[in-house]
Order: sequence, then C-alpha cells, then structure tokens
Amino acid sequence: MTFVASGGLGSRIGNHTAHVVEQLGRAIVAGEYPPETMIPLDPDISEMFDVSRTVVREAKKTLIAKGLIQSKAKVGTHVRPAEQWNMFDPDVLRWHAALKNAGPFLDELFEIRLIFEPAAAGRAAERATKEDCTRLFKLVDDMETGNDRAAIAVADLEFHKAVLKLSGNRFLQSLGDLVQAALFSLFKSDIAERNSDEAAEFVQNHRAIVRAIAAGSAEEAQAAMHAVILAGQRGLLSSLK
Repeated sequence: MTFVASGGLGSRIGNHTAHVVEQLGRAIVAGEYPPETMIPLDPDISEMFDVSRTVVREAKKTLIAKGLIQSKAKVGTHVRPAEQWNMFDPDVLRWHAALKNAGPFLDELFEIRLIFEPAAAGRAAERATKEDCTRLFKLVDDMETGNDRAAIAVADLEFHKAVLKLSGNRFLQSLGDLVQAALFSLFKSDIAERNSDEAAEFVQNHRAIVRAIAAGSAEEAQAAMHAVILAGQRGLLSSLK
C-alpha cells in the first residue's frame, strides 16, 4: 500500500490543504486580508487550522498559483492587488460569487458575458442543425416545467453551455463553462424570487434565442441573448438586495 492510497497520508494531507486553501481564499476575496497586507505567518496558520507546516506550504503554493498572494524571502507573504488575481480560476470565481456584497463582481461578470455570449449565439445561428435546435427547445421546456429551482437552474446552465458549444469556438466554450458554473448558485436564488409573470418572461426570452438560431438569423440571436443576459443581471441584483 502506498501513502496516496485512499485514507493514507497523502489523502489526509490533500484534504487538509484543500480546507486551508478554501478558508484563506475566501477570507482574502472577502477583504479580511486586504491587498498589500500580510497574511499570518506559517506557524500561526498551522495553529489556526491545526495542520502541519507541510500543509501550510502546499496551501500557500496553491494560492500563489491563483494569483492571490505573493511570498518573498525575509519579507513574508502578502496579498496581491485584486486586479492581479486570476479571475478565470474556478475557485476565485466561486469565492467572489459567494460574497455578501457581490454586486461589483456581478457587474464585471455580466459585462464579460455581454461581450462573448451574444457573439456565441450569432455563431450558433450559422452552425446549428435541426437536432441542435431541438435540444435547445427541450432545455427551454425544462426551464418551464422544472419541479424546483435547482432543476430550472440546471436547465438554464445547460442551455447557455449548449449555445456556447454550438459556436464551435473552444475558447468561448471553456470561458463560458467557468462563468456559468460561478453563477449557478446565484441563479437558484434569483429563480426563487421570480413571480409567475417573470418566470414566463424568462422562458419566453430563452425561447426567442432558439427561434433566432433555428431561423439562421445571427443578428436576432445576438439581440435575444443580449436581452436574456441583461434580464438575468437585473434579476440577480434585485434578489441580492
């Protein structure tokens, strides 16, 4: 048996490292350790989380790779300016989405969505087959008939991922997957706040995207996607107030 087998030393160290990364990462993104300030010393972190120095070093390596911190010999470890963080790291995105005051982050997130998702919808209109459109219509139906907000959020997530995939651009697809995953939990809270009229409009707006794609109209598909993203932003910001 090796140390990395299930339940072995490697597994335990990995779990402890992930926990330290999660807690420190959330704290940094939440501003508990502001940019340019020092995070606790290794012995203090070790005591805070009751972990070994090895775990602390591995956790710091992970946070350095995410762009959150920088470590210098004889100086210590400080938090980097927020503009230097890797915003396409899944954990960094998730930590931002979990903020109590997520408004500024959402403004930036929806701004980039407005840049690439309408373009992806336009490309999809040029490439989608009848079978592709049938699947998109099915996902819209799932949004309408979902038994709970999680099911509706999943259908919404899969819809936007499908449109991005139909663009045929792997960069758009990968970028969209990250953004949609970050928004998933927030979509669920937005859905819970919708009244019946808003829910019906939500479905109709998504169906308009598919109709435009099915008709091969790139301009209409772009405009319909633009409208859906703006409506989603308004709904999310309203639900977070």
